[in-house]
Amino acid sequence: MENPKQRSIWAEHFLLHAIGLLTVIPLAPLLNRVIPPIMVGSFNADLVLAILLAYGFIRFILWVFKPLVIPAFVMVCLIMVFNTFTQTYNLRSMVSDYRNMVQQNWNNKDKKKKDLYLVKGSLFDTEVDMAVKGMKEKVNHKDSLVRGWSVIHSLDYFDEHYHQYGYYVRFLSLFKHINSNFKYVPDAQRDEYYATARETILAKLGGDCDDHTILMISAMRAIGAKCRMVLSTDHVYPELNCGDRKAFLKMQAAITELFADQPFSGLYYREENGQYWINLDYSASHPGGPYVDNKAYAVVEF
Repeated sequence: MENPKQRSIWAEHFLLHAIGLLTVIPLAPLLNRVIPPIMVGSFNADLVLAILLAYGFIRFILWVFKPLVIPAFVMVCLIMVFNTFTQTYNLRSMVSDYRNMVQQNWNNKDKKKKDLYLVKGSLFDTEVDMAVKGMKEKVNHKDSLVRGWSVIHSLDYFDEHYHQYGYYVRFLSLFKHINSNFKYVPDAQRDEYYATARETILAKLGGDCDDHTILMISAMRAIGAKCRMVLSTDHVYPELNCGDRKAFLKMQAAITELFADQPFSGLYYREENGQYWINLDYSASHPGGPYVDNKAYAVVEF
């Protein structure tokens, strides 16, 4: 039979290992903040790597000098408390990261919408041409007010993720500000009006679908994004170019993590000639939301 001293040693051993495992839980997401996205197919593996690194670090401490695991645990807890008060990375963020790893990677897959079906206009069909010309003339990313406004709101959200996702967080922050604040206001009956981005900003982000599209494209272009507008049946909406497959997977990882608090059923996108485009419509709660229609009368790149 074990004597009291042996039981005490085993109890101490169990306690230190339990504290070590508890330390891994908050430490892994903190490490993940400095690890770039690692995609294996459609699987986002960087948080898994962070868990393994955190576990290896704790195992190293337990191997070198077990009692050191206690100050390590206290330090990680203090970092979490500090971040909670400074509104950066807190307990809620940690839970969101783990939920993203499990829920997004296993349950939600890419949802590629059908390729655009381009409808050819007749010789007498000038309405589409007039709409395209009218909206193209109003897109202006060089307006100083639009540029300054876009830069300001590209910094509103997700800045703590910049080292992980780079300038993509600027596009996502700007999208979130626009789509969180845009309010639909129809034009006068039988009088289509295309507002410039400046006008929509001064109107406190009120307008219809063409005003939203002009604003989104102008603002995104002002901070370096490549966009296009798609005219479908009684609707127009913007799309963002994510680049090639590798860049798209990085954007996908950023969206699934940074918009994990939104209703998410997968990322909708279109792939054309090796380039990936995602929907930025005002009806979407996150970039890459469901498309309203796959029929298009015109597609205009900027």
